[in-house]
Amino acid sequence: MTRLRSFGLALLFTSGFMLASPLFSELGSGVGFIGKAQAQNYQYMSCGELWYARNAIYASRGYCFKTRRARNAFGARCYAPWGRLTASQQRRVNRIVSWERRMGCR
Repeated sequence: MTRLRSFGLALLFTSGFMLASPLFSELGSGVGFIGKAQAQNYQYMSCGELWYARNAIYASRGYCFKTRRARNAFGARCYAPWGRLTASQQRRVNRIVSWERRMGCR
């Protein structure tokens, strides 16, 4: 696995699959998607970036995604605690959902 950083954008190349997002931070233990998402100013994010930020929180907690888009972005594997969020993670998700609604994304 090779990780390149350019202008705050991390690219992950693994067996021909590339993920690109400004939200990646550490990928050592499997899922460390949201390290920088906390510092993001949601009002400047696109609907796609908001979707990714919200779902990255769930992915970091082992959520079993059902949609093709989410499975392509985060993989098909799931694990305990199967998407159960901590209180602070739930607050972040709620904040992102609020911005998604304000921007007409959802």
